Amino acid sequence: MNKLNNLKTWLLITALLVCGTATFVLCSSNDDNPSSQPTIERIQQRGKILIGTTGDYRPLSFCEPETGEYWGFGIDMAQQIAARLGVGIEFVKTSWPTLTADVLAEPQLFDLAIGGITITDARRETMLMSDGYLANGKTILCRASEADRYQTLADMDKPEVRVMVNPGGLNEKFANENLTHATIIVHPKNEEIPTLVAEGQADVMITEITEAPYYVKADSRLAAPLLNEPFTQGKIGVLMRKGQDDLLQLVNDVIRQMTADGSLRQLHEKYGLVFDANR
Repeated sequence: MNKLNNLKTWLLITALLVCGTATFVLCSSNDDNPSSQPTIERIQQRGKILIGTTGDYRPLSFCEPETGEYWGFGIDMAQQIAARLGVGIEFVKTSWPTLTADVLAEPQLFDLAIGGITITDARRETMLMSDGYLANGKTILCRASEADRYQTLADMDKPEVRVMVNPGGLNEKFANENLTHATIIVHPKNEEIPTLVAEGQADVMITEITEAPYYVKADSRLAAPLLNEPFTQGKIGVLMRKGQDDLLQLVNDVIRQMTADGSLRQLHEKYGLVFDANR
């Protein structure tokens, strides 16, 4: 009987030890799961922040095709965020048609997206968006010789007017909603559209007040007659997936600090953009 009791006791102890070991392994595994770690901790352990950007939107985010180097207002903002984290940057190519899917992709493709992304209620429903760091609004580019021709949406909303937009973003959405009679042309490369307008392959480009001044300055054949009277008003911010509240707070802290110390205004001046702290 004593031997039987001793055997039962031994089996019970062994079972408890096995369960305890399994529990320890399970807990350790959860601790090593990146999705369970705070975002900032994961980024700092990795040693770099992954930045999603389209690279087709001068002067906010552009990738030089010859060198692969990124530059622009949004790229400078990304560098400020990385500096606050104390890490390097790896840029990850995304596109306007796939932006939302790329932000929400599993496994995660990048930590945040930046560069000409307008803050909208629709985006905030499924993702996180930072405070705005740049005023924005819809406007047009056209040939300088026809600047007087386009003063209202009604002037453009005619079958003979060819309106060119890039696919998948808010520019295409705006054109489809507001120019139902015009001829809408979707061109895959946003950065090529201004030149196509200047050459006469389209009449109007739907763009933003952040983008239009750059192309007017770069090409005397172009004009932005409604630059100071945008059709919409909004702000550009940083986009990321939900659950990254620590990273969102850090990004907002960077924006507030840059606003307070004047470096955000200096960035506007660097790229020829109007700084309006009230918008």
